[in-house]
Amino acid sequence: SASHAPHILKYLQRLAEKMVCDTKQQFVMFKMLRAHILPLTNCAFNKGGDRFITGSYDRTCKVWDTASGAELTSLEGHKNVVYAIAFNNPYGNRVITGSFDKTCKVWDTDTGECFHTLKGHLTEIVCLCFNPQSTLIATGSMDNTAKIWDVETGDEIHTLLGHTAEIVSLSYNTYGDTIITGSFDHTAKLWDVRTGRCVHTLQSHRGEISSTQFNYANDMCITGSIDRTCKVWNVSSGQCVFTLRGHTDEV
Repeated sequence: SASHAPHILKYLQRLAEKMVCDTKQQFVMFKMLRAHILPLTNCAFNKGGDRFITGSYDRTCKVWDTASGAELTSLEGHKNVVYAIAFNNPYGNRVITGSFDKTCKVWDTDTGECFHTLKGHLTEIVCLCFNPQSTLIATGSMDNTAKIWDVETGDEIHTLLGHTAEIVSLSYNTYGDTIITGSFDHTAKLWDVRTGRCVHTLQSHRGEISSTQFNYANDMCITGSIDRTCKVWNVSSGQCVFTLRGHTDEV
């Protein structure tokens, strides 16, 4: 839409600048920020890179200005560790936080207002993400389930049941119609977002799954595991295409 045109133009300009970047560029520490009173759990940038967020054991999430290092907003309200955090990229006007208090909160990036507190998980939330359209949220928990929520209303749409151990990774594909979840039960699952039905169970890892991701074309996905391997899967068939070996410790 017309309202998003300035943001798209800015991102295209930055992409063009990166394409001509000197490959011999040296990197140095830019800033060191000390603001949380307890250790950090996670951090994430918005799409433009001008803001980032940090989650902490101090039960807060903070929004920062990248260039100045100034704290812009402190998102407060969780009753336990803030473990998982994410922007609704590419828009960047919303932040979600997942906590050991079993809830996920939806926040306004600029004002710090909490729009919704998503309740329904039985134990800690350890992973979460927005869909690419920023209309849905997915959360994964130590209760062996993932849930899909409506961003506008805060309503739970589906509970994804089938894993037999903690879900520690999840992500949407580019279209937002499929989710992959990775679990300590050594499997990953592909889910239809519209129905909440499991389409495929990806199994052949010999250890817990640690990370999952789709490729941009949505025809492949990848899983990382503590069995020291990554596996590439065909999304349509659910079959393993490649096993990537070479790491000497968990991926």
